[in-house]
Amino acid sequence: MPGKLIILDRDGVINHDADNFIKSPDEWLPIPGSLEAMAQLYQAGYRIVIATNQSGIGRKLFNMTALNAIHAKMHRALADLGGHIDAIFFCPHTEHDACLCRKPKPGLLEQISTRLNINITDVPVVGDSLRDLQAAEILRCTPHLVLTGKGLKTQHHPNLPANTHIHTDLQAFATALLKDR
Repeated sequence: MPGKLIILDRDGVINHDADNFIKSPDEWLPIPGSLEAMAQLYQAGYRIVIATNQSGIGRKLFNMTALNAIHAKMHRALADLGGHIDAIFFCPHTEHDACLCRKPKPGLLEQISTRLNINITDVPVVGDSLRDLQAAEILRCTPHLVLTGKGLKTQHHPNLPANTHIHTDLQAFATALLKDR
């Protein structure tokens, strides 16, 4: 596995998602087992990077201070379990901004590749929505769908990339990955 890197979406994969966005640390609630899975992966030598669309910033529903506080809570909770996130890449734009970083466009993943100076071909990308998997497919990463968040709905989408691996949740993904190692 190139560089032993794993790229995760945030909302719906690590924490519960909300239709009205996660706007504060109080609203950020981890999905049971997700932080433990991340800690296991980190302890097994994987670098964990998050790539997340955060259009709530562009919609002015929350600001960078709130986003940083949410991420600080996530970092602390994971550190308490012996885990670590190497970096968080996010797109603050709305779909109307025509940016290159909002998934399903591959800009966030390209930024990760450039910033970490690593070829991300075949790197696992874990998401719960079609756009996460489409961004992964464009750059020849390995798409993994978790059935948390929007995943149950996504698994039946006709445009699901053919090589998508499906897991119940992030814990099931980690278990499968570590077993295959």
